[in-house]
Amino acid sequence: HCNFEYDLCGWKQDESDDFDWNLRTSSTARLGTGPATDHTLQEPSGYYIFIKSSFFQLPGQKARISSPVLSRRNKNCKVFTYCILYACLQIIFYYRMYGAHIGSLIVYQRTTLKHERILLNLTGNQGNFWQRKALILTGNGNEDFQVVFEGIAGKGPKDGIALDDLTFSREC
Repeated sequence: HCNFEYDLCGWKQDESDDFDWNLRTSSTARLGTGPATDHTLQEPSGYYIFIKSSFFQLPGQKARISSPVLSRRNKNCKVFTYCILYACLQIIFYYRMYGAHIGSLIVYQRTTLKHERILLNLTGNQGNFWQRKALILTGNGNEDFQVVFEGIAGKGPKDGIALDDLTFSREC
């Protein structure tokens, strides 16, 4: 589980994208850019990760962040790999996408061989409130994988996408 209150919890910024997800609080956000509170604490001082369209990002540019590697294998687990035995695994998270010219949020399941499968693709204004989403993770029982969140910049300077409370669950 990652609520971003202290750090990125092992989630890594992609080095081949155009810009990064930012760890921030509403109390440090400019008026009109981002949630009034985080999802975890429901307080302006609570943390979440956020991207926004701005003069520094062109529409269509991407920010990607990846989970630690997940493995169904119980032996030979590497450092920084979550070793999980499960019949069913899902990721549960909260998102907020608000603005007239918002971009997109795409969630992928990526194997260690870099094959990506789209789990979710949202584009446009989804509302000025936190929404819960649960996505089932599937695949080859022997193949390690990651979950990747990709935010794509829109055209509006005050538009943004926020994520909070990312949780892996063995229950589906």
